[in-house]
Amino acid sequence: MLFEELSIEEIAEVRYAEGRSEGHAEGRVDEKTSIARNLLTEGSTHEFIQKITGLDIKTIQELSVAQI
Repeated sequence: MLFEELSIEEIAEVRYAEGRSEGHAEGRVDEKTSIARNLLTEGSTHEFIQKITGLDIKTIQELSVAQI
């Protein structure tokens, strides 16, 4: 379906839904990052944090360096 076929209200609903979806995804990443930081503080290994959060090792290493 093309946007030209939608009313302004329908376009607004689609954009609102897209924004909510993006916001939820960003929130999940923020939560995983927060958990990773807490696990780093407790001395967990990068591999364990990856297993728990699903974050990639590079991201975990960057968080680890940022905490120093």
